[in-house]
Amino acid sequence: MPQICSVCGLPKDICACTTIAKETTQKLRVYREEKKFKKPVTVVEGLSGEDLERTAKELKHKLACGGSYKDGRVVLQGDHKEKVRQYLVQLGYPPEAILVV
Repeated sequence: MPQICSVCGLPKDICACTTIAKETTQKLRVYREEKKFKKPVTVVEGLSGEDLERTAKELKHKLACGGSYKDGRVVLQGDHKEKVRQYLVQLGYPPEAILVV
């Protein structure tokens, strides 16, 4: 018997909770900061829960850079603002929910 999603009540293999959450509630903000010794980092804010870990892993892999995630923020080493936007759209986030500053 398949596992049942605790949020929507559908079987896990056809659960649409993560897709719905991406479309409705999340507003993502992508911006650049400078850390120690004027090293640039790209920050993505607005992710939550399991999306945070999965998205951080995918972005680090696609951009071939290091980084971390914590407290709803993904911090990527280097200046990747425009590339991050493209990859977030590929991962299923709506373009109108992504604000690049």
